[in-house]
Amino acid sequence: MIRRAVVFGASGQLGVELVRELRSRQYEVAAWERAQADITDRAAVEKALASFDAEVVLNAAAYNQVDVAEKEPQAAFLVNALAVRNLALACRQIDAKLVHFSTDYVFDGTAARPYVEEDATHPLGAYAVSKLAGELYAQAYLDKVLIVRTSGVFGPGGLATARGNFVEMMLRMAGTNQPIRVVEDHCASPTYAPFLAARTADLLERGQSGVFHCGGGTPISWFDFAQIIFEVAGLQPALHRTSEREYRTPARRPKYSPLSNAKMESAGVARMPTLRQAVEEYFRERSRVTQK
Repeated sequence: MIRRAVVFGASGQLGVELVRELRSRQYEVAAWERAQADITDRAAVEKALASFDAEVVLNAAAYNQVDVAEKEPQAAFLVNALAVRNLALACRQIDAKLVHFSTDYVFDGTAARPYVEEDATHPLGAYAVSKLAGELYAQAYLDKVLIVRTSGVFGPGGLATARGNFVEMMLRMAGTNQPIRVVEDHCASPTYAPFLAARTADLLERGQSGVFHCGGGTPISWFDFAQIIFEVAGLQPALHRTSEREYRTPARRPKYSPLSNAKMESAGVARMPTLRQAVEEYFRERSRVTQK
């Protein structure tokens, strides 16, 4: 049976892994970047999807400049919310399933434990509001949609993007021989993109709908994450702890927003490897890519 899938945002860290994972499972995949199909253009989305007749549409496109969104909330809302409405309407027309990716930032970080899907949302800034709105649009227009919330995505695809990821940022900073300060009072569950793509495909093939959390499986501070990165890389830069009070950003962020994967695991999907295992895998893949 030929299965047809469209991946929007196919050149991003998650998008490239979704394309690779689905093709490895014998899906026929259309991998579209913004230049090929602008999801903020409803007519373009409908025309593109109608031409391919997809059974499943995966939206890995997002506006994720959290701090910039405070100055241009309309831009964030256009991509993260209204564009999701476009996708949902187009999916409804061709009877395709929509898989949409959201974020731990829909929570305010006050629960002091990993968040579960049933927890009340409370976004703290323009980016977070736009991502929650995207979830609501998808659920409003489709009876069955798979929403996957994740956290701090990093993957080999970051080597080819301008913004990179947290791992690459730490490596760049280590190369300056200047002190590196990373917050220790903000915790998340950083997620390795290839692992996220594989588990998303597992949820899809199990016919799951609704909201699922798929975080890295290790609640950790960004300081401790940086330590793991440098340990695996064999580097010893001057790494120092800092705090939210000392490191102010335009956007408010949830202080503790790890995600519980219990619902995903109860659906029969494999547990996420540890963060150290993910970082080790990242560096193996990074070495392979950079040596080409």
